[in-house]
Amino acid sequence: MTDETPDRDDDDTEERSESGEGGESRSSATPGPMVVLRGAREQLAELTGMTPESVSSFERTESGWLLEVEVLELARVPDTMSLLASYEVQLDPQGELTGYRRLRRYERGRSEPRGAGR
Repeated sequence: MTDETPDRDDDDTEERSESGEGGESRSSATPGPMVVLRGAREQLAELTGMTPESVSSFERTESGWLLEVEVLELARVPDTMSLLASYEVQLDPQGELTGYRRLRRYERGRSEPRGAGR
């Protein structure tokens, strides 16, 4: 019995260190999508002072990441009259914001035909 216990501990340690090294090196080189999404929302909020409500599109590009983020620009009562805006957010491969621009503004309660905002 004593001979088996050290083998199990050694195997567990090797498995943990292998997956830990792989996970750490991947995350430090290129962050995963969830890390990028959270970071983009935080960075946009800090730069604009507005509250990001949702991410409506997200893609990896040759130069990093491209997102479309819905932001609350002006809260009104009733809430369906609040003004929202869609922002295009560009990030480098590490998830650092490199630029943003407002694509369109709209009332929360209104929808627009598909493709009308571009």
